[in-house]
Amino acid sequence: MGYPNDLLSTRAIIQHGRYALIPPEGRVRNVLPNLQQCNVSIIASPHYGPQFSMYTVEVLPGGGTVKPFQEEGIETFIYCMNGQGKVTVQGEEYSVDESGYVFAPESLDVSLKNESDGPWKLLLYKQRYRAVDGHEARIVVARLNDMPDEAYDGMDNVRIKNLLPSDLGFDVNFHTLSFYPGGCHPFIETHVQEHGLYLLEGEGVYLIDDRWIPVKKEDFIWFGPYVPQACYGVGRTPFTYIYTKDCNRDIKL
Repeated sequence: MGYPNDLLSTRAIIQHGRYALIPPEGRVRNVLPNLQQCNVSIIASPHYGPQFSMYTVEVLPGGGTVKPFQEEGIETFIYCMNGQGKVTVQGEEYSVDESGYVFAPESLDVSLKNESDGPWKLLLYKQRYRAVDGHEARIVVARLNDMPDEAYDGMDNVRIKNLLPSDLGFDVNFHTLSFYPGGCHPFIETHVQEHGLYLLEGEGVYLIDDRWIPVKKEDFIWFGPYVPQACYGVGRTPFTYIYTKDCNRDIKL
């Protein structure tokens, strides 16, 4: 980028163990040994508090994995923000374009390949699976834009989509929330679940702990257990984000 034109500044906020806001400006590229011709930024990791890892991955034409993502006990979720490519899970290949996603249960190998002539931009999520006797997860492949939404807590101008099944085989879910003009959370939430949010469109004002913070498309937000949170959508267009939610498990003491 060369020399700066002004004083160095950032919208990033990191409170280790509690919450973080990581805007696209200031993210650095990370090299992962099993990827080639990819621009990668690690935006969530246990280094500052999350119990999962999340990455933005831009797979350039001809790029992808040189070795599958595979680690014993680790489940993987891939969401396509734009472009198109192929995700392979245990030898089964799936074509994934904008708003498409693939969930791979624990320990399965996951490969990426961009055979198109344009970049393929993804969110990549990994977490250690917490098993429950008698239940197991399964591969899920779908496309968000083809799914119906529903009113969130009875509010017509706040819409939710559920990306994964709710049965006990799954210890995590992914949702999208869309706030249309005038939309907001019905109350300030304070709960045991941690969330990782990636903003897909629009602008909003987010309460994280005791701070109301302006946020916009491509920002990433994480907050840990029992951090108060809520938001308002602002502007004339929808404010939408995709977020993680740990679920279906008791507290481990």
